[in-house]
Amino acid sequence: MANSMPPDHGRMIVIGAGNPERGDDAAGRAVVRLLRGTLPDEVALVELDGEATALLAHFEDVETAFIVDACASGLRVGSLQRFDVSAEPLPQATFSLSTHGFGLAEGIELARALDQLPERCIVYAIEGNAFEAGAPLSPQVAAAVTVTATRLRAEITGSEERRESSHA
Repeated sequence: MANSMPPDHGRMIVIGAGNPERGDDAAGRAVVRLLRGTLPDEVALVELDGEATALLAHFEDVETAFIVDACASGLRVGSLQRFDVSAEPLPQATFSLSTHGFGLAEGIELARALDQLPERCIVYAIEGNAFEAGAPLSPQVAAAVTVTATRLRAEITGSEERRESSHA
């Protein structure tokens, strides 16, 4: 059973969403890469290409999910927002950008409608700017990736007070 997650009800997952070939859209995946090897073994780390329906497969038997994705809401590039989507929908305007047509907000609401949304589901959104094919992460987003990984690690391990809503 070395490859499976523990069957307990406290199963936790961190999902980094985005396209690694489209500049700032890779922010969520970059956060997951920074977290590798720094969290308890019970925390699953997953990178997704941004196809929101793929969330459903990863929510099975999960009690707590953290999702990190880039957004384009009009805030300052590199701004960080945190949303508790367990209780209310993700603001549609924040996640209107999607290279797949079915965005994160729709995926979360589909999971909610199918009663597959984890009991606790938190979304970290990093404001992006450059989403062109082949572009690297912008400097502001690269800095926000580091901040997000630090905050997420602290939230998961309980090593510092959580921030319910913040802007980096």
